[in-house]
Amino acid sequence: MTSHVFDRDTAVTRVAEGEFEASLDRGWWIVAGPNGGYLAAILLRALQESVGDAERVPRSLTVHYASRAAEGPVRVTTRIERAGRSLSTLTARLEQDGQVVALALAAFARPRPSPEFHDAQMPEAPPPESLATMELPPEASVPMRERLETRPVFGERMRATSTHALAGGWLRPRQPRQADAPFVALLCDAWPPAVAQHRALAGAPTRGMPTVDLTIHFRAPVPADARPDDYYLGMFRSRTLQSGFFEEDGEIWTRRGVLLAQSRQLALWS
Repeated sequence: MTSHVFDRDTAVTRVAEGEFEASLDRGWWIVAGPNGGYLAAILLRALQESVGDAERVPRSLTVHYASRAAEGPVRVTTRIERAGRSLSTLTARLEQDGQVVALALAAFARPRPSPEFHDAQMPEAPPPESLATMELPPEASVPMRERLETRPVFGERMRATSTHALAGGWLRPRQPRQADAPFVALLCDAWPPAVAQHRALAGAPTRGMPTVDLTIHFRAPVPADARPDDYYLGMFRSRTLQSGFFEEDGEIWTRRGVLLAQSRQLALWS
């Protein structure tokens, strides 16, 4: 029996070749629908099952969100578009009641020998134990916030006061659980939108900011010695809000400075 709430709520059951069933839980809702990272985690689980090769780990996942989902059963259909000697390319679609909710394109690959360099530097951040947890007012609280512990590092405590749309901080599940690729996918969309920090939004009514598409590049595996109570540092930045759309770039780091993932999403100021 699955004991952790994240594993339970992202579990997929194979019902046929390339077909899986899952169930969306309202505990991962943001405003009026499920969090995009939560749906990405479910899609990634089905894709991992379809690859069926532990050495071929996720390298890239892009999800396009086509319609809003409701709580309850969904079906995920996957297809291996090509499986080469080291790289597999797959597609997936998540449907509910015959309507497409999300479409995904993914790459899985074995490690390849190559030169390496690491110019990306982990942002400076105080230790999470020295910071207060994020407390949102009741009108801004959403169910998913009860599933994650968040300790702000970047951005202002008050929204819409900054000259830059920068946000983020330390994250971990409230119920301890060792991170893996599906959980990293969740973290890439787990922080309130950075765009809400920008002073250009001062006085604007609070509204939903649904994701149009989310791309995640998995840069390193979660270290084998990661602890279930570890924190992960997320930093998110937006540079342009125009014609009702904005982008957000993200990074997810381990406490020891390993870059686990880079993300970019396009979202709608609805």
